[in-house]
Amino acid sequence: MDTLAMHISNGIIDGPVAAIFAAFALAVLAFCVLRGRRDLDDRLAPMAGLVAAFIFAVQMLNFPIFTAGVSGHLLGGALAALLVGPWVGALCVAVVLVVQALVFGDGGVAMLGLNITNMAILGTAAAYLLIALLLRVLPRTTAGLGVTAFVAALVSVVVASQGFVLQYWLGGTADLGGNLAGLAGTMAGVHLLIGIGEGLITATTVVTVAKVRPDLVYALRARKPAVPAPAVPAAGGVR
Repeated sequence: MDTLAMHISNGIIDGPVAAIFAAFALAVLAFCVLRGRRDLDDRLAPMAGLVAAFIFAVQMLNFPIFTAGVSGHLLGGALAALLVGPWVGALCVAVVLVVQALVFGDGGVAMLGLNITNMAILGTAAAYLLIALLLRVLPRTTAGLGVTAFVAALVSVVVASQGFVLQYWLGGTADLGGNLAGLAGTMAGVHLLIGIGEGLITATTVVTVAKVRPDLVYALRARKPAVPAPAVPAAGGVR
């Protein structure tokens, strides 16, 4: 495991485990399509395209982690969850991963199910759960949103890395000699540092959007209050 990359290459995980996670990822994405259709409106639809394009562009920029000898880049799960919600957000990240694997060879095509599970599904889900929790506790101000974005992005990266550890335990092609805990600790430590960079990028981006167009930030949209039923007037002297 020389690079500890989140984009799993062909041959790192065996075929049966890769196939199981491919089926799992396909089922979850299908569910995201069904739920995401409820959220799509004239604001969210174009925003989803912009979010996917932004994540794709920013993932091309790597920042070095000198203490670990590796580099990291934005995964995008927290950013997508904040701006377009968990269902559409997971689809945005999945589309980026598919394009990267098919066009740029970043991650093996046979490992797409694994990569989508880690970065698009686990990362986005962990981020949105934290977002929903933190926005109930922190004030919905620029500072509160920035802290929420930073923490959610950092944690989502670490959770995604541990998804890889689980997958490697199930079907890794190299023998770790029983040192699974060592792999988990190394992955968590490296991706904690990567998560700091992810958190800074996510917080800066989301706060900037919120200052200009807060209505475009999915996480800040207030729930519509229930409309009370109109009173039925009495007719003919009978209530």
